Amino acid sequence: MVMARREVLVQLDDDLVEQLDALAAQLGTNRSELLRRGAQAVISVEDLAEADRALQAAYRRQPPDPAVIKSARRLAAQTTPAW
Repeated sequence: MVMARREVLVQLDDDLVEQLDALAAQLGTNRSELLRRGAQAVISVEDLAEADRALQAAYRRQPPDPAVIKSARRLAAQTTPAW
């Protein structure tokens, strides 16, 4: 599936452009592809961070049952391999 692309202007300092070009050459790609990958990585990381914040908020609203925690600790102690 080919997605339409829009050209955007991004200002980068010379050192960063040189680093991108060197990496692109090493990976056999181009600067634009590296910037697309970088943008997607930033979005993915923020999505994961938001999911983590939502999970933490859920635990603050309803903390885990102490009996479940106790059982989990006991089970973990019984199943931990002997190193």
